[in-house]
Amino acid sequence: MSQAHEQENNLQPSRFLVDNIDLLSPGRALDIAMGSGRNAVYLARMGFEVEGVDISENAVKNALQLAAQNGVRIHARVADLERDYRIQPETYDVIICFNYLQRSLIPQIKEGLKKGGMVVYETFTIDQVRFGKPRNPDFLLKYNELLEMFRDFRCLRYWEGVWENRKAIASLIAQK
Repeated sequence: MSQAHEQENNLQPSRFLVDNIDLLSPGRALDIAMGSGRNAVYLARMGFEVEGVDISENAVKNALQLAAQNGVRIHARVADLERDYRIQPETYDVIICFNYLQRSLIPQIKEGLKKGGMVVYETFTIDQVRFGKPRNPDFLLKYNELLEMFRDFRCLRYWEGVWENRKAIASLIAQK
């Protein structure tokens, strides 16, 4: 795959999010570790009021630029999720997180959702080591771990396995 095509692909929203957008009601959304903002911008285009957070100043700048190019606004900030960022309790209708695992953040995600709010979470499983990064087990889900993390929520969608023979992921949508 050419670098230009790969870069363009990185601007496309997650297929899991797009395929399941009908489960989410527009409202206030938070994108954790938003990277280039592809999912935050998609949610904004779908009528959500979106906040995004990422540790990379460059990523936040790129996300704001992507939002402007798409004619939408997002609120984005630079913050270290492990040190100086707290999700405000009962604030969000939707919280999304893609390709990032910080287990200590799960209780904050749960508390940050309003009653009836939705979490959309997708990240790599331990089988990812066959395909490349990440390889550190601290950043890889064990089998069924994502499902177990949100067992006190109502699970609406869950999938775990190898996708297109190139990445190993678990995907979940659950309601508080």
